Amino acid sequence: MHGKWGNPQYISSFGSRLEPTCDYKSIEMPWAQRRNYDEPYSVALTEIKAQVGAFRAQGYKRVLLAGHSFGANAALAYMAEIGDVDGVIALAPGHVPEFMYERGIGRDAVDRARELIATGKGDETLSMDDLNQGKRQSVRMSAKVLLSYFDPTSLGNMPATTARFKKAVPLLWVVGTRDPLYPRGADFAFNSAPPHPASKYLVIEADHSGTPDVAVNDVREWIKGLP
Repeated sequence: MHGKWGNPQYISSFGSRLEPTCDYKSIEMPWAQRRNYDEPYSVALTEIKAQVGAFRAQGYKRVLLAGHSFGANAALAYMAEIGDVDGVIALAPGHVPEFMYERGIGRDAVDRARELIATGKGDETLSMDDLNQGKRQSVRMSAKVLLSYFDPTSLGNMPATTARFKKAVPLLWVVGTRDPLYPRGADFAFNSAPPHPASKYLVIEADHSGTPDVAVNDVREWIKGLP
């Protein structure tokens, strides 16, 4: 799964380089530039579930869920809410709504969305500044969609979702030394996941956007070594 404001092509090079170790499919998510948050986070997870189900129907015995940046965030949320995959690959996890809210980025919109939903006006449209690796972009969406992604206690809260994994599965967390989340270390969220002997916290020399391409060989070897 691609990151914020991206599309499947952003992650296709990474996926194709994993072959023939594994087959892959990249789907366009609601946080894509074209879709612009057209569905709430819960619906995004059902879209992922449909693809997981399609793989199972084709006879695949093991399905791993991988994502870059916001896509990694979603992989963690999926494991917490649905949890029917056999492993998670989180590449440069991103989208940290609690940090945004603490810094005041989008806080007024989140508070207003909460008020609107409480009064039955969740379909009312709001604008807010979205943040992606230091860059801001104005986005518009309904109050219920906005709150699903940007409430600091929403599914976007990675420490909370890793702690709620439905089961212990192999988790590969990859972070670059020039990634804004790198100083937070494994204690930020990785260590909250249920322990699994194949889980790994991997640090590489990369920035946020370059992490998938730099890490692809390490990811391939990790997949090949899964029990």
